[in-house]
Amino acid sequence: MHSLQLGPFAVSLQLALILLGVGAALIVGAIAARGRQVPIVDSLLSLALIGFVVARAAFVLQYLPDYMIDPWTIIDIRDGGFNAQAGLAGLLVIALWMFWRRPPARMPLVAALIAGGLGYGIASTLIAPPNQASSLPDTPLQTRQGETTNLIELARAHPGQPVVVNLWASWCPPCRREMPLLAKAQKQYDHITFVFANQGETAKDIESFLQHESLTLDHVLLDPHNRLAQATGTHAYPTTLFFNADGQLVNQHMGMLSAATLSRALQPITE
Repeated sequence: MHSLQLGPFAVSLQLALILLGVGAALIVGAIAARGRQVPIVDSLLSLALIGFVVARAAFVLQYLPDYMIDPWTIIDIRDGGFNAQAGLAGLLVIALWMFWRRPPARMPLVAALIAGGLGYGIASTLIAPPNQASSLPDTPLQTRQGETTNLIELARAHPGQPVVVNLWASWCPPCRREMPLLAKAQKQYDHITFVFANQGETAKDIESFLQHESLTLDHVLLDPHNRLAQATGTHAYPTTLFFNADGQLVNQHMGMLSAATLSRALQPITE
């Protein structure tokens, strides 16, 4: 399970866990600071913001050539491009500075950081992955010509190749925005099988979209009843799944990809 359904909204599991950890830190920090007249909540929010900025800046620097193709995407955080380790390191450095400079805040600060870490860790352990395929699922799909197939059969037709599966729909704006990037990647990485599994639309709808956008995609499959989304625990589109040459799920990305986040996601299956 790489996303959570919250009513009509879906959020990535990683983001949900981070928010849970931040929430636990704020609650415990506020309780620990009660009666001490220490503005611990402001300090914790500042720490979270610093960690966020550092994580984004480190990721942008790591994939700067990709971002420089279209520089405005540096501030478009919808691509999910963050370096979590760098963000955590930045947060801890500032936390140590606060610990040194603000003695009254030491106990609430330590309590909040421990609570945040425990909240994140325990939630990560307890949340089970129901209905998530860890390998290529055999969910029945259709070609645009109406023939029945599935991802395993397609992988067998391209032995030794990793498989990237994009779950999309033409009514989904982020899907439409990222499609030219994936079409380009399909040509650039000819040793990877890119599959575009449309969710819930007809062949006529798909053909109309591809013609309107002047897109040429090799492996467009139809999933009329969204069964692939159910099999992979997908709750929002676009979602892209990255399988290695052995058919094992290595990575997943919920939301629109950028050139940088696509490069990061492809690394484990191409190395």
